Amino acid sequence: MSLLTDKATTHTDPSSLASGAAVPDVSRGARKTSFDVADFPVPHGREEDWRFTPVDRLSGLFTDHPTDGLGTGSEAASVTVQAPDEVLVSTLAPGDAPRGTALVPADRAAVVASAQTEKALHLTIPAEAELAEPVRLTVTGHGAGRRSNGHCVIEAKHHSKAMVIVTHEGSADHTGNLEVIVGDGADLTVVTLQQWDDDANHLGQHDALVGNSATYKHIAVTLGGAIVRINSNVRYAGSGGDATLLGVYFADAGQHLEHRSFVDHNAPHCTSHVTYKGALQGQSAHTVWVGDVLIRAEAEGIETYEQNRNLVLTDGARADSVPNLEIETGEIIGAGHASSTGRFDDEQLFYLQARGIPERDARRLVVRGFFADVVSKIRVPEVVDAVMEAIEIELSQATE
Repeated sequence: MSLLTDKATTHTDPSSLASGAAVPDVSRGARKTSFDVADFPVPHGREEDWRFTPVDRLSGLFTDHPTDGLGTGSEAASVTVQAPDEVLVSTLAPGDAPRGTALVPADRAAVVASAQTEKALHLTIPAEAELAEPVRLTVTGHGAGRRSNGHCVIEAKHHSKAMVIVTHEGSADHTGNLEVIVGDGADLTVVTLQQWDDDANHLGQHDALVGNSATYKHIAVTLGGAIVRINSNVRYAGSGGDATLLGVYFADAGQHLEHRSFVDHNAPHCTSHVTYKGALQGQSAHTVWVGDVLIRAEAEGIETYEQNRNLVLTDGARADSVPNLEIETGEIIGAGHASSTGRFDDEQLFYLQARGIPERDARRLVVRGFFADVVSKIRVPEVVDAVMEAIEIELSQATE
């Protein structure tokens, strides 16, 4: 019997935070995963996993029909790879190891992407290699409504150290799987940037398998796209693994930005920390964060914490935030979660204005401060600069 605990520190603004953050009636670990498209009917929006997502606008992404995979000359989207000489670049057909080791599709979009990608891109960081420069993978959409599927496998061999930056740009209707295997003692950071044009749609599943005493960091930065939904999931292949999931997002009028995470503590003496922060402005701007942590009976001595903060800058915006913590053993170091959603702090604004700072500049300072702690954890100068520049652009469009 599992013990569902609630250690959330929650401060909500009823006008911006939706109700109904109920504990799911099925354990997160019991949900279906499969490589068979038939196992996942087209969602209708009433399912637990899809209840926040505007599925009526995504019918084309659920259709199981052949499309060219990324990197095969597709008219819908193309991929480029820039990598240090040490990195091995190849492809994997379905069933070719290690494809399918870390990622088994967990929803309709992911299973279609898997089934319709004949050759997955395979990036291998050799054992004990320490890359001086990041691996850069860029997915470029070539037109609104053009359909693309993709699957990429990143394999960091034992005791290697590397960073992979995945950038999404242009426009397309894209479903993309990202499969990450972190070998024993390896240290891998994956940064995924969603910088799509305003008419792009993107559904993605990012799964990682973290080895013994390995370190994994996943950083999701979502600023562009009409509808973007990223599932970031972690499980462990041995004891002593450490996983950090960070997210930054900024939604404008009409945008739907959704982030879901699932940390499956299936091994002892592992740690996980999840921190997502988002801001919203404009009519019908909508963000969703759902964070699931499962601590299995065998996961003794683990420590985990997840939190989500949302800042609502204007009327008409909505943030849904749902943390879930499921515990099957009491032999742990610590576990908790926190969620808060609120409006702009008028007291902070007044404090800054009282010291001669114009209102527009004061607003920017408060929002920059809101994002500062999570952005600083990214520790990739070029990514930090790009994120803060994008936030400045978003703030310049804010309604006074």
